[in-house]
Amino acid sequence: MSTRLRDVLMQELGVLRYEPTEKRIRGMLGEETVIDSTRAMLAWEPKRIVPTYAVPVDDVDGEIAAAPTDAAAGEPDGVPATGAPMLGDRAVLDPSIPFGVHTAEGQPVQIISRGGRRAEAFRAEDPAFADLVIVDFGAFDAWYEEDERNVGHPRDPFHRIDIVHSSRQVRVELGGETLAESSRPYLLFEPPLPVRYYLPRDDVHADLLEPSDTRTFCAYKGRASYWSTAGEDDVAWTYTEPLREAAEVTGRVAFFNERVDIRVDGSLLERPVTPWSRR
Repeated sequence: MSTRLRDVLMQELGVLRYEPTEKRIRGMLGEETVIDSTRAMLAWEPKRIVPTYAVPVDDVDGEIAAAPTDAAAGEPDGVPATGAPMLGDRAVLDPSIPFGVHTAEGQPVQIISRGGRRAEAFRAEDPAFADLVIVDFGAFDAWYEEDERNVGHPRDPFHRIDIVHSSRQVRVELGGETLAESSRPYLLFEPPLPVRYYLPRDDVHADLLEPSDTRTFCAYKGRASYWSTAGEDDVAWTYTEPLREAAEVTGRVAFFNERVDIRVDGSLLERPVTPWSRR
C-alpha cells in the first residue's frame, strides 16, 4: 500500500525530533561567544515546524541554572488555547509561538554568560538529549554556522527552496481589483508551504500598494520587506538583498496566497491554510 511522503513527515510533528549537524555552531550574547560547538543537533519539540539548536552542556561558556517555571497559557500539551497557527488541518507551533511554550517533557533553564547576560534554554528528559541543552535562538544576538551569519532560525537540512522560471499567466486580485498580472513569474517551491509566485515589479500595480513597516527574516531567503493595500495589511513582500539561495527573486514581488485571490492560467487557486492565514 502506497503512502504519500508528505503525510509521513506530517505524522511525526507530534514527537520530539532531532538531527545531528556537522556544522560548527556559534552563538553570541553581546560580544561574548557563549556557545561554540561542533557537536550540535537540530531539535524540534513536538508540533514545532522549525528547528532550534541543542548543544552539549560542555560547549556552553556560562552557567546553566534553573529558570522560573511560569507556564505559557495554553492547552495541557503546550499549544496556545487560542489563536494557534494552522498548517492545513493541524495546529502547529511556528516561530510566532514563544520558545517558552514547551511540548516536550523537561525543565526550563537559563544560560547565564560570564558577563551576566541571560538566555532561555530547556533540558529535555529524552535520553537522546541527556547531555544537551536546547537553546532559544531568538534570545541570542547573533548565530554563525561555520563563518556565515544565520538569521531567523537554524536551517533545516531536509528543507529547501526551488525557483523555477515560468510563462504561466498569473493574476492577483483583492476585492475585485487587480493588483498584479504577469506572464513572467518565477515560481518558488518550499514544501509544505504553497507555491509562491514572484512577479516582476513592472507587472505589479504599485499605485495600489503602500510600504509596510513589517520586516521578517527567513533562514533560506533573508530579510523581507512588505506592502499593504488600503484595506489589507501585509499582502505582498520582496527581498531586496536575499541570501544566495534566493538571489533569483531579488526585487520581485510575491503575494500571500492566503490573503489575496490568485488566478493561474485563468483558474482561481484555493486560499491555503498556513501560519500566515489570518487568525
